[in-house]
Amino acid sequence: MSGSAARRVWGLIYRHLALYRRSWPRLIELAYWPVLQMCIWGFVSEFMVRASGWAAAASGVLIGAVLLWEVCLRSQMGFAISFLEEVWSRNLGNLFVTPIRPWELVAGLVSMSVLRMLAGILPAILLAWALYAFRITDMGLVLVAFFALLMAMGWAVALAVTAMVLRHGAGAEALAWSVLFGLAPLSAVFYPVSVLPGWLQPVALAIPATHVFEGMRAALLEGRFDAGHLAAAAALDVLWLAAAAWAFARVFRIARRQGLLLNVGE
Repeated sequence: MSGSAARRVWGLIYRHLALYRRSWPRLIELAYWPVLQMCIWGFVSEFMVRASGWAAAASGVLIGAVLLWEVCLRSQMGFAISFLEEVWSRNLGNLFVTPIRPWELVAGLVSMSVLRMLAGILPAILLAWALYAFRITDMGLVLVAFFALLMAMGWAVALAVTAMVLRHGAGAEALAWSVLFGLAPLSAVFYPVSVLPGWLQPVALAIPATHVFEGMRAALLEGRFDAGHLAAAAALDVLWLAAAAWAFARVFRIARRQGLLLNVGE
């Protein structure tokens, strides 16, 4: 990345960081949902352990699943909402009057996604340790791969959502909150793929997160590293990101040609 491109990307990041520096409610909102989810599912896990002895061995799986799913969800929403803030402030037209290029916008949104995800997930990780004695680091170095793969899936979904908003305007904004929730039942977050009906299992296995959560259960329950699932998740992430990037580039060309960048959100 050249120096001028890096300055433009940093300008995008700083524009969003300035919003959080002057607004403590925004900062609280970043951590609110991950912490709330951790409280609910953590206490459910505690109840299961006390009510049924067989659940004790798997008590950390539910908490680990909640934390990892929040990584994917917060990455997707951090990207999509940062873009929507540009739409809501009617700033897209102003951005693209400058020399900024589409990939630089995406780089800025990805950077904000990482920062927003960390601001949301770190308090939840600390809460899991303080209340339930669950240390996510017990998974070992494979945890880094889990985080990276889930973030990549979140970016792919967010990039596709961004393309939909560019193409269809305000009518597509609800996708920023709903798409990943719709994928959750098929992503094997809280249960193995084998629980799903046979005809749904191939669909589930086409989702990168499914392989991450299967790998997480292997690490927590069996203490082993499942390289096959991680390789499948990485390959699917590449395919998802390539498809989303192609869709975004195509829609961006249409939006620029038809003047939609000035009217998006109306």
